[in-house]
Amino acid sequence: QVQLVESGGGLVQAGGSLRLSCAASGRTFSRYVKGWFRQAPGKEREFVAAISWSGGSTNYADSVKGRFTISRDNAKNTVYLQMNSLKPEDTAVYYCAAGLTTVQVMGVPSSWGQGTQVTVSS
Repeated sequence: QVQLVESGGGLVQAGGSLRLSCAASGRTFSRYVKGWFRQAPGKEREFVAAISWSGGSTNYADSVKGRFTISRDNAKNTVYLQMNSLKPEDTAVYYCAAGLTTVQVMGVPSSWGQGTQVTVSS
């Protein structure tokens, strides 16, 4: 199993940018598909983005396509979420997730981080 720790959240104005990081520890990090989810107050947790173990394949929720970019550096055991053109509706706790397949990560990941708060002011 892999352990995940997020960082990089904070307060930003609408239209601004943030980059989230997710540091992983544990064995075979590079073999895990990684993803990001978010949960806004009073709403269910929702899928945001996923990236294959090689980084060659990515998936995004329609709500963030063209604004968010997921990437990974297997040498640093880290996955990133670059968020541009942020909107107030992007306000949420963002969670890093991991699984053995993209289908698993987009559905029910096997590992979760503790989350980092992102707040976008209007």
